[in-house]
Amino acid sequence: MMAKPFLGALSGHVDGVYCMAKHPRKLDWLVSGGGDGDLRLWSLSEQKSLWNTVGHKSMVTGVSSFLEGNQFLSCSQDRTVKIWDPSNAILPVATYTGKNAFSGISHHRSDRRFATSGNAIDIWDHDRAEPIQSLNWGVDTINTVKFNQTETSIIASTGSDRTIILYDLRTSQPITKLVLAMRTNSIAWNPMEAFNFVAANEDHNTYAFDMRKMNKAQNILKDHVSAVMSVDYSPTGEEVVTGSYDRTIRIYNARQGHSRDIYHTNRMQRIFSVVYTMDNKYVLSGSDDGNVRLWKARASEKMGVKDYRERAHLEYAEKLKEKFGSLPEIRRITRHRVVPKAIKTATQRKAIMVNSRRVKEENVRKHTKQDNQKDRIPERLKPIVAVKK
Repeated sequence: MMAKPFLGALSGHVDGVYCMAKHPRKLDWLVSGGGDGDLRLWSLSEQKSLWNTVGHKSMVTGVSSFLEGNQFLSCSQDRTVKIWDPSNAILPVATYTGKNAFSGISHHRSDRRFATSGNAIDIWDHDRAEPIQSLNWGVDTINTVKFNQTETSIIASTGSDRTIILYDLRTSQPITKLVLAMRTNSIAWNPMEAFNFVAANEDHNTYAFDMRKMNKAQNILKDHVSAVMSVDYSPTGEEVVTGSYDRTIRIYNARQGHSRDIYHTNRMQRIFSVVYTMDNKYVLSGSDDGNVRLWKARASEKMGVKDYRERAHLEYAEKLKEKFGSLPEIRRITRHRVVPKAIKTATQRKAIMVNSRRVKEENVRKHTKQDNQKDRIPERLKPIVAVKK
């Protein structure tokens, strides 16, 4: 209840922070892109900017994971993709020009290839100035694109027409198109289970899917009261962090439906990017107030070195909470969180709306003849409009 998860704000961006990427092998490094074209490399341990440049003429819409060495990619609405090396210079190593604005970027885990989203998904080779492959399945604008880092030939994308489309680069063909009731803003693949991914949706929920069986959601992560803008898996694949337009961050157990924690500050505005660090201990958020914020993944966890007796005591306390967690008094203390008044009011209003809808459906069924009654639709099927293969 009295835990303080907020560790610090990394200030330096003049405009909002709309994309971030972590280094796969250096825990200390994070790169962020701003709305004014500013790119910054951060040291998380020192909480300061190590390198920065105005890399684009327009908003940075995507940054990729780091490549071999210290290089990373960025894309922008100015129709360029650039490779940067912070250790050498403030000029790009390479520049690729597209025909339309880019909305997202993702790099292959091992090959010298990357994918960009815009009017279509373009596959680029580092050594070529033009895309080597273009993928599209009747979508005007593709918002995001993500390489699967385990099954590296699979790409997931989200479209402006409320679709989630999976492509296989080995056949250059789409696998599945999933149409949801509302638009998806972000996608994250599970790093430990290659077939699973989560999708952050405009309807305040985050949906977990298995790409082998897309006709229903495997899980629904609820509790936000506005559109979910970004989502990321923990390195263990056991937890999910989401950032929302309601100015809060929520952390979920990937197999449960409600958040185990909610983070917020007075000055934090709408969140457009969230990232889990590679050591599973910290969460980072980027919002349109120009700050990158650093949080503990477990709000009450003690940082620093712990001796054997202290570790044993903490483990024993956790087991006690787990054992007696079903008792009403313990459950009330465990679940209690102080939230902003606006979030609490919106949550209560949303609960009333959901309950009213449920009561109305039951009343309709109660006063409808048995022969004319429609089948009940499971909660995990409601957001799905169509599945095409």
